[in-house]
Amino acid sequence: MNEEMFFGVAEHNLTVVAQDGAYIKPIPTSYIMITPGQTMDVLITANHTGRGSYYMVARPFFDSRAPFDRYNASAILMYAGLLQETSLQYPSFLPEATAREAADDFTRRIKALATPEHPVDVPQEIDERIFITISVNELPCDLTPNGRLILQSILHASLYNISVVEPKSDILLAYYSNLNASHDDNAPTSAPLPFDDDFPAFPPVPFDYTGFSPDEYLLPSPGTKVRMIEYSKKVEIVFQGTNIGNAENHPMHLHGYSFYLVGTGCGNFYTDPNYHHDYNLIDPPKVNTIGVPKNGWAAIRFVADNPGLWFMHCHLERHASWGMDIVLIVKNGPNDTTSIRPPPGVPRCT
Repeated sequence: MNEEMFFGVAEHNLTVVAQDGAYIKPIPTSYIMITPGQTMDVLITANHTGRGSYYMVARPFFDSRAPFDRYNASAILMYAGLLQETSLQYPSFLPEATAREAADDFTRRIKALATPEHPVDVPQEIDERIFITISVNELPCDLTPNGRLILQSILHASLYNISVVEPKSDILLAYYSNLNASHDDNAPTSAPLPFDDDFPAFPPVPFDYTGFSPDEYLLPSPGTKVRMIEYSKKVEIVFQGTNIGNAENHPMHLHGYSFYLVGTGCGNFYTDPNYHHDYNLIDPPKVNTIGVPKNGWAAIRFVADNPGLWFMHCHLERHASWGMDIVLIVKNGPNDTTSIRPPPGVPRCT
């Protein structure tokens, strides 16, 4: 779960028909590019009558300066009743590991299965925009118990230059308990929440995100912050990749929602609210994981109609473990059916 992957089958074409559980306009292709956390429904026609064995190959895609695992994963597609050869060829059309153009070309082709008669329900206007920078950072190392400094720094990751620190108590349980206490005069005094609800909607210190980054931006601030969202708001989140540390693609995943990928681009996102971005609001794919391009941006939209606490994180496991995470709290709606459910193990009212 630490690399995006190209996939193909030797001498066979593929047809992609769905992504993350939602139908898309069928894409005939010789390969796919899939990120950790994504799913794709792919059709293959087994119409060969000659050789009976063909390599299936997954190859990592990694467009970065850092070293990475270049090994391919392979399996064999075997036709029943045909001669099984021992000398097989890899797919000749599978892109190289650093082929960014091939990765971007495939991603741009993914469109929702929408028509004028059956449009998608993507928000045409928004109530709130959240602009989030994504970075790989470093933190200085403490001395070891024997007083020796083995490493000068260790890798961290961040959103808004905030590297998440795991709280000492359960965020969901604490939030739910405080909700009940605020509506029940007989409830015990609510305990302090194990998080701060001041995750910003815009970087406190804007800078040239994809250009030269001063050293002070390399050090993140540890913290446990959440973003509060009002129920039923039409939300746009823009993920901005940065050149801090090691720039690379980031597959961002949001629990509790499928959302529309309305736009991607290279360089810095233009944040002027009066600027009209050339978004796809006709047939954007409805997904739950998107790849934010290296030194680029991706914009998603959704309606916040699922109350609760929802984890949003990079689906590269190393980045998630380094702190590239946040919790979105969608507040309760006007009635019980639009309100957060009790956490597991909490008794229900009778």
